[in-house]
Amino acid sequence: MQQAIKKVVIAGGGTAGWMTASLLRKVLGKQVEVELVESEDIGIIGVGEATIPPIQTFNQFLGIDEKEFLRETNGTIKLAIKFENWRVKGESYFHTFGAPGANLGFCNFQHYLMRAHQNGMKKSLWDFDLNYLCCRGGVFNKISTQNPMFDIPYAYHFDSALYGKYLRKLSESAGVKRTEGIIEHIKQCEKTGNILGLQLKNGIQIEGDLFVDCTGSRALLTQKTLGVEYEDWSHWLPADSALAVQTDRFDSTLPYTRSIAHDNGWQWRIPLTNRNGNGIVYSSNYTDDEQAHDRLVNNLDSKAVNDVRKISFKTGRTKQQWHKNVIAIGLSSGFLEPLESTSIHLIQSAVVRLLKLFPHNGITQSVIDLYNQESQVEYETVRDFIILHYHVNERTDSDFWIDMREMAIPERLQNKIDVFAAVGNMFNDQHDIFRDASWLQVMLGQGINPQDYHPAANVPSLEQLNETLDKIAEAKQQPLSKMLPHDEFLKHYLGA
Repeated sequence: MQQAIKKVVIAGGGTAGWMTASLLRKVLGKQVEVELVESEDIGIIGVGEATIPPIQTFNQFLGIDEKEFLRETNGTIKLAIKFENWRVKGESYFHTFGAPGANLGFCNFQHYLMRAHQNGMKKSLWDFDLNYLCCRGGVFNKISTQNPMFDIPYAYHFDSALYGKYLRKLSESAGVKRTEGIIEHIKQCEKTGNILGLQLKNGIQIEGDLFVDCTGSRALLTQKTLGVEYEDWSHWLPADSALAVQTDRFDSTLPYTRSIAHDNGWQWRIPLTNRNGNGIVYSSNYTDDEQAHDRLVNNLDSKAVNDVRKISFKTGRTKQQWHKNVIAIGLSSGFLEPLESTSIHLIQSAVVRLLKLFPHNGITQSVIDLYNQESQVEYETVRDFIILHYHVNERTDSDFWIDMREMAIPERLQNKIDVFAAVGNMFNDQHDIFRDASWLQVMLGQGINPQDYHPAANVPSLEQLNETLDKIAEAKQQPLSKMLPHDEFLKHYLGA
């Protein structure tokens, strides 16, 4: 007989642990006891400072007030990522959260634009993207409208360590029990191998029915105790190191993340209200720590306020993210470099998936299999999206970029590239967190120009098509008069 789930034990705090605790408590109420074990003596990675729009849904479900959240986490608005030097040196493009253009009929907007381009139109895809137009002007405002033409999807930049502390405060006030201590021993059932409890160095023993491994890359429960294998993806994504440093804030705060490609990797710049987050991601096979350090510190636009710290990692995923009575969430479930700001979303997605499949009256293998299947597809599609940025490049200035261009890539990604290059279409995978507009912007930005477009785009006359596109471009400009400089918006909105 299966054992009913009366208590969930979360091993580890940080962003992953407290996101898990807060949502479990909110959804399940007092039906299930939730206890989180963490130690103030164990540091957290804490560089995940940029997010994607679904974080709004997570916060809203928890009943979090956006203004309070932004104040508590030193948060700013994020409309896009600017990719610099990725296709070739000196060139840049934006991956925004918006959907460029408008719905014009049977086929997607880019087909109409491709036809117009072949007939001399000079406007780019981004001229039809309100998010991009706001980024270009460094502006933002909330617009009350039902017209999808004026949607401005946004996410946040924030201090992830402060976000974890904020969620801890909310969770504890909602009844989550926090226990301080370092895990010394993990007790298993001799017959099933299931985890029975955690023994802490201070002598406290914590028993539970379901365990969530939020112990970071140490993966104490999943990998070290249960022996779950790790699937290594470093042959596709060879970066294995990052250096991070905080710097003084700028006078003007950009409403987007910057991703600046270098000879052997890339550098991030993330603006918060009190400082900037900076870092460089690189592969030790192509450059050493000293060279990466020099590249980072010589490309800071403001004064460093703390010491540079190194983070080592191996790109990949835990093969079974749910095994026996343990679910790995956060870095214990895998690692993908923060190129597209997906780390916090993958935590959110994992917790939501767990709750949708929550085993009220006992764990069954069919539920575990479904969870793992969905997790695998999600991780793989994010992986493929990141590979796309590296693989489709035209740089010849280093072995790194040449090798990334010439390597064999996953078949599913190659098919996506081939279809888009041939006929300008994307096809979505189930559980892909990136919409067509995201794939479209990166493929075009990286220089993939389709050979053909859908014949439905030929239905309007060329004069009608150009007139329609001009009207859409003009409409996208209209909300700009209501926008405020990003800092002015934050000051006005937050009352600071």
